[in-house]
Amino acid sequence: MNDVDCPTFVADCHVRAGAELLAHTWDPVVLTALRRGPRRRADLIREIGGLSDKVLHESLGRLVSRGLLTHEEGPGSAYRLTTLGESFASGPLRALAEWSAHHAAVLT
Repeated sequence: MNDVDCPTFVADCHVRAGAELLAHTWDPVVLTALRRGPRRRADLIREIGGLSDKVLHESLGRLVSRGLLTHEEGPGSAYRLTTLGESFASGPLRALAEWSAHHAAVLT
């Protein structure tokens, strides 16, 4: 099986694994916000409109557990992208944002 194309579309297909990173509405938004640099939870709430603290908490936990973010404990603790998170946010996620902007008139 070709690992990239997944011609048989099996459950462990790499396309599915990547798509699961987009399954939760706010996760890509949080990753995009963190491309600007480390942020505290309160900063993210302020910078991302329409996001509740509960949903942010769930999103951050999910992204940390998947290895896309790290969380520094202690006073002024912040979340930051890992190397994996940076590669996803700057690669496929950025390409998706550019595609969405280009086709905004049709998508909205």
